[in-house]
Amino acid sequence: MKVIYYHDELNDEFSGSKIDARKIDKNYKYEHKNFFWNLWTWCIQNVLSVPIKVIYAKLKFHIKYVGREKLKPYKKQGYFVYGNHTQVFADTFIITNTIFPKRNYLIVNPENVSMKGLGNFVQRLGAIPIPNERSGMKNFLNSINTKIKKGYAITIFPEAHIWPYYTKIRPFKEVSFRYPVELKTPVFCVTNTYHKRGKNKVKIITYVDGPFFADENLEGIQEKKKNIRDKVYETMCKRSELSDFEFIKYIKK
Repeated sequence: MKVIYYHDELNDEFSGSKIDARKIDKNYKYEHKNFFWNLWTWCIQNVLSVPIKVIYAKLKFHIKYVGREKLKPYKKQGYFVYGNHTQVFADTFIITNTIFPKRNYLIVNPENVSMKGLGNFVQRLGAIPIPNERSGMKNFLNSINTKIKKGYAITIFPEAHIWPYYTKIRPFKEVSFRYPVELKTPVFCVTNTYHKRGKNKVKIITYVDGPFFADENLEGIQEKKKNIRDKVYETMCKRSELSDFEFIKYIKK
């Protein structure tokens, strides 16, 4: 069994990739009015990439979904999805497959759209990079608002950093829960749990929970953010306890 030693649950990163982030400022184009750009984006997201995502998840992880029916009442409404970040490639596939055919966008770090020659393609797959320049924040927030109003889903990995095959839920902050609180949208969480399949192989069972809403009796954005964050965190922790196989063991130094 592979062992990984960590120091900081909030900031350690084990994705294995190091990419210099491009500048995401006011000049980064989040929304495109070009008809062909949007048509090609839809084709990539909801047609061409679908078989690859489904086959990859099925063959590699023999994936099983539990609770997808909870999403059905909201198929015409925009919402946010929060997931544990434990796969370099499959995390985005799994959540997108879970909520298909609704279009899914993902809030990502700037590094995800910084690979030379692939930035536009990754954006077409649904990436919404977080600005690393203050001037880009207005367009970033407007893009989130636009996609929710169109009835799309937006996925967030609140743990922020990838820990491959990690079976617990790392502590995460409430900052990203500001979006659903301000837009008054439902929140769901998707928790991947790990189980042994054959000799040294993994099966994933993906649990969908929600919808969650902030308590409107609370005063102020901060209290509401914390309230809904705690609901999601507690649910994901409970689901993570169903994992019964450690493919990689994590030990704190």
